[in-house]
Amino acid sequence: MSDDRGPSALAPLEATADECQYGGKAAQLGAALRAGLPVPGGYALGWEAVRGVVAGAIDLPALLTGLSDGPWAVRSSAVGEDSEGASFAGTHLSVLGVVGAAAVGDAVRRVHDSALDPGAIAYREQHGLDPAPRMAVVLQEMVASEVAGVLFTRHPLTGAQERLIEASWGLGEVVVSGQVTPDQYRLSSDGVPLECTTGEKDIALQLGADGLVEEHDVAADLVEARCLDDGRLQALHRLAAACDTVFEATDHDIEFAFVGDRLYLLQRRPITHG
Repeated sequence: MSDDRGPSALAPLEATADECQYGGKAAQLGAALRAGLPVPGGYALGWEAVRGVVAGAIDLPALLTGLSDGPWAVRSSAVGEDSEGASFAGTHLSVLGVVGAAAVGDAVRRVHDSALDPGAIAYREQHGLDPAPRMAVVLQEMVASEVAGVLFTRHPLTGAQERLIEASWGLGEVVVSGQVTPDQYRLSSDGVPLECTTGEKDIALQLGADGLVEEHDVAADLVEARCLDDGRLQALHRLAAACDTVFEATDHDIEFAFVGDRLYLLQRRPITHG
């Protein structure tokens, strides 16, 4: 699906190679999709179109005609975001469980406004970026994950050449936001398990029947149980190796989700240097 308002309007993720229009997150997800990696489908709204939506100059419901009501994950994709020098991880907003055109419009405005937060502006200035944000947005199909988390292909603190995985039950937001103590798994760079430390995963975020995100208590017997078995760990190792090929790099910060044994790549960025 495309729109006649110009190159920065709504486009399928597969067609978002232009990082200057669609931002870093969309461009990398598009590259992963074109390479056949297991990325949930979706769209991106270019930064000019986002400004138009916020200003009321673009009719977002008209752009969304023909798309499902969701649920969607509405994610930031600023120009310059998810680069080697500036990841913006945790700086810009993502909105999960968004259902219907009106809710998508509200989420787009909230994501746009998150770039105007003083902390986000200071981060851009610290990294030598234009303090005036160019915020594109990704609309990604939500995955009702049973287990989700993050994978680093180099230890983000020690720099060791090993895979560090943190995971918990349900949606991965509980991991990236620090709401639980996740399981932690270490693998060698060639996929050999080195260490497993189970966490205290007492809450989970899950998609409800209406597509909205709900918080649930985790069953007592699962709070300290492993959420990733060896088969899932090896699937993550293979995904990391595939990213090496697609992105011609070996340092990846990956957000992932499992539905049963089916693995999804939700987003990928370089591990920030410096």
